[in-house]
Amino acid sequence: MKLEYAGLKPMINEHGVCFKDGKEDKFAYLEYAIDILLAIDHKHEKKRKYSHELKAQRISPQEIIDILIKYHPHLEETMNKEINSYLIHLDNEEDSVKHNLVLSNIERETFINNLKIMREYKIQRAKNKIFYFHCIETIVEVILKREIKEIDAPFNERFWHIFQTLEGALSKHKIRSDLKISRNNEQLKAMLLIDLY
Repeated sequence: MKLEYAGLKPMINEHGVCFKDGKEDKFAYLEYAIDILLAIDHKHEKKRKYSHELKAQRISPQEIIDILIKYHPHLEETMNKEINSYLIHLDNEEDSVKHNLVLSNIERETFINNLKIMREYKIQRAKNKIFYFHCIETIVEVILKREIKEIDAPFNERFWHIFQTLEGALSKHKIRSDLKISRNNEQLKAMLLIDLY
């Protein structure tokens, strides 16, 4: 299993490849998500508010993998199954273009070649995304286990995105949560308020 930054979401067609601004690779959020996971997973008073300050140290992609594997020893096997499903999706995508009667022969050939050129790029983005969602689900498991009612973090795009993702993941467990922004001594904080009961 290898995690590395791939880039923005590619938009591929018979005319070429462009990249969708605003569709960041999930790799960009992994270090922050792992930071939250490590920060909240320790014994503490139940139903407590947790305030988080970003650590200055960088975590390597291999360290990120090693940390999550401690929580889910069979993660690599699970991810391989999910990646294999994605590979089937990519094959079906190429097959769909081969049978597209609206495109000319040269357009079909160009489209397929563009898909092939971007295949490894798309696979890496998928690996990063799959890993990110496993990390999010692990954070949710810890929130439930530790009965965490509030997580505060510095307000920035990365933490806000992770909190939004956590909000969606918690709702799948039928748990309400709210995102808020607060100001403390001229510093903005992102807050995830979790309604466990």
